[in-house]
Amino acid sequence: MSCNVPRRAALQRLAALGAAASLPSFAQRDGRLILGQSAAFSGPAAQLGLQMNRGARLCFDQVNASGGVNGATIELRTLDDGYDPARCKANTDKFINDNVFALFGYVGTPTALAALPLINDARIPFFGPFTGAMGLREPFSRNVFHLRASYDDETGLIVKQLTALGLNKIAVFRQNDSYGQAGLDGVTKALKAQRLEPVAIGTVERNSTDVAAAVKTIVAARPDAVVQISAYKSCAAFIREARKAGYGGTFFNVSFVGTQALADELGREARGVLVSQVMPYPYTQSMQITREYLDAVKAAGADAKPNYSSMEGYLAAKVFVEGLRRSRSLSRDGLIGGLESMSNVNFGGFAVNFSRTNHVASRFVEVSMLTEDGGVRR
Repeated sequence: MSCNVPRRAALQRLAALGAAASLPSFAQRDGRLILGQSAAFSGPAAQLGLQMNRGARLCFDQVNASGGVNGATIELRTLDDGYDPARCKANTDKFINDNVFALFGYVGTPTALAALPLINDARIPFFGPFTGAMGLREPFSRNVFHLRASYDDETGLIVKQLTALGLNKIAVFRQNDSYGQAGLDGVTKALKAQRLEPVAIGTVERNSTDVAAAVKTIVAARPDAVVQISAYKSCAAFIREARKAGYGGTFFNVSFVGTQALADELGREARGVLVSQVMPYPYTQSMQITREYLDAVKAAGADAKPNYSSMEGYLAAKVFVEGLRRSRSLSRDGLIGGLESMSNVNFGGFAVNFSRTNHVASRFVEVSMLTEDGGVRR
């Protein structure tokens, strides 16, 4: 036995050296692991990308300041896609050609879906996209990891809460693309389970605030509530114009809307607007993870403000880093294995559950309400 221990140790060292020698260049750039993020950093959806990115950087900066992960620091490179699928696809192609280590924190369903074939062909890890679309979850992809619950989970809770209050006449205002369709599918599925269907559907084009036709269609149906599946500027425009047209019912958004951005856009008109949430409430220190997040926001300076989108970026970065720490090697396969090892891991009150057959970490959903002073309460 005593003779085998040194021999085993020597073999392990040789294996480690061999693995290190075979690592591709993306793991050997002056001790940096380079990640690529394509998101909207300009245009009507810019706050979604900016906030997601800022939250992630809060975590990555902390990790790098402490020496990195397994001897490597993390560099998050960004390319602006303006929430446009063609630009996102081109950005993804560039990242893959540049041989980045992984893709992180993409924002949006149509953009992420445009990138998905390239991701699967390149077998590059794609972590924490800011979308709940089922089209990115089914069929299962070994390369794709989701932190958040799905739009089916969100819309299921929305419909359950509305109908429990007797609000059965439900309309849908949706973006006219794969994101809006994913949300509509979720609402329709949840309503069908109760032998109901949407009383009206209105659409808006992506990156547009032309909501006149949607307002006319939906207000005419006199719904009890409107479920909104779009980004913050178009949802705010719909709420304002519907109220001007005499609508006094309930507005309920899914999380992708950008909660704080919607509140800022509406101002005093935000009062009473509901939003389903898939991240911990980021404004109080009620959980360990939110205490860590708020401490990081405070340390970042006066310009940093807490919000749900930033919270999602921070938590996504934290889970990604833990996956790296669990990796047997600084390689793409090593990262995937590290992430898949996280079975029911608690991140300060937020449970993450990955496995080899499950790459959706959480199905957590709760509801928040906007206030007229620009705040968000549970």
